[in-house]
Amino acid sequence: MRKNVLIDRRTCLKAAGATLALPLLETMGWAETGKDKPFKPPVRLGFMYMPHGVIMDQFWPATPETYLSTPPPALEALRPVLDQCLMMKGISGVPISPFNGAPHALELSTWLTAILPDAPTRNRVNIAISADQIMANYVGGLTSLPSLELATMPQTHKENQEGLHEAYYSHCSYRSPTQAVPAETNPRGVLNRLFGKSDKPGQALQTDPLDRKMLDLVIGGARDLRKKLPQNDQHKLDEYLDSVRAVERRIASIETRQKEAALEKAGVSTRKRNAADSPPIEIKIPEGDKRSEYMQVMCDLNVLAFQTDTTRVSSYIGSTPNGVSYPELGFTDAHHSQTHHNNKDQEKIRKVAAITKFNIDQYAYMVNKMHNLREGDGTLLDNCIMMWGSGLEDGSRHSRENLPFIVAGKGGGSINTGRFLPDTKGNQGDLLTTLLACAGVPVDRPIGIATKQMGEMKSGS
Repeated sequence: MRKNVLIDRRTCLKAAGATLALPLLETMGWAETGKDKPFKPPVRLGFMYMPHGVIMDQFWPATPETYLSTPPPALEALRPVLDQCLMMKGISGVPISPFNGAPHALELSTWLTAILPDAPTRNRVNIAISADQIMANYVGGLTSLPSLELATMPQTHKENQEGLHEAYYSHCSYRSPTQAVPAETNPRGVLNRLFGKSDKPGQALQTDPLDRKMLDLVIGGARDLRKKLPQNDQHKLDEYLDSVRAVERRIASIETRQKEAALEKAGVSTRKRNAADSPPIEIKIPEGDKRSEYMQVMCDLNVLAFQTDTTRVSSYIGSTPNGVSYPELGFTDAHHSQTHHNNKDQEKIRKVAAITKFNIDQYAYMVNKMHNLREGDGTLLDNCIMMWGSGLEDGSRHSRENLPFIVAGKGGGSINTGRFLPDTKGNQGDLLTTLLACAGVPVDRPIGIATKQMGEMKSGS
């Protein structure tokens, strides 16, 4: 029988202004759970994006029957958790007319809004509040961060297709129709935001660097708390603190290698060498070191934010439309240029397939980690809804009739996973409206072009 002391879920480890949120322990209770109600972890909702569509025959399962046993190449990294995923083929995107010449300005900006920008105001942002921010408005007051917005790199490409505002190329989250929410691209900045110094309860300062000595003191203070916990919670606390330390070390390692590379490029040696030694070769570090390592650190930070209930809403732009390349895959061609293969250029098709698999691999890294973290009577993934997708179906044709989506997590029991539905009837507004409903968010009006909720997604269907 569980001994439940009910430590408040908002309890943090503190030292000299630094705070470290705790994961959900068996001895914790949630403020929104009444005394007479059974314990139930909250549902978290996250979104992860990749531009330019996919190679369809390498993304969609061949049949519903082979979905779990023989997944297509793009999904191989998800094989251990495919029973925790739901795939639906047939979800249409927002028709882009009258902005027919702006597929890339709209693929990201409509992804969580499911609506086109307001035509008369093409010189400024005017679209709609996004699905993640709708949820943030509903549950954000229960956590220290209403929502968390992440991106792999700053957007530098500026094309102004159809005269649309350049913010549409780099933002998927909109706090209001006219206010885009900027995403954090620096892992250190995210770590500071989650676990940095604060001068007011629940408000982390993004400007102060994380003081590692303070972190040492805070983690050291966990020893006193640990003595009061049952064995299961002791193991969970140890695992969590190890994760925080590991993320911090990996961020420090990335920063060190970036600094050393910059010094070497400037002719300043970072190590002693003999006069006869050859100078170090120049190595360009893409987007802050290996892209996979960079993305996995950001995924880890997303997991920590959900695990500690620092936020219940997140979005992660894995890459933005245009201007991104993947040297880690053995070629430097820009993602966008390779998508124009006209279904004939096999080398370009091969590269787009590799890029798609790479991005889904990073998503799978995060989902697998959630699946391996215990929470309540199940796992963290059981209490999450984590969607991966793209704003185009086929980058070569800029088509939007059949958008690629993967939904991982059971949403606290609201989603029936382990299935591939090949003939789904609905649009991306329907999907977003249904995901919010599964996360427990009452929606008083359809999101964008939505006309219904998709009952086939839910448990019992």
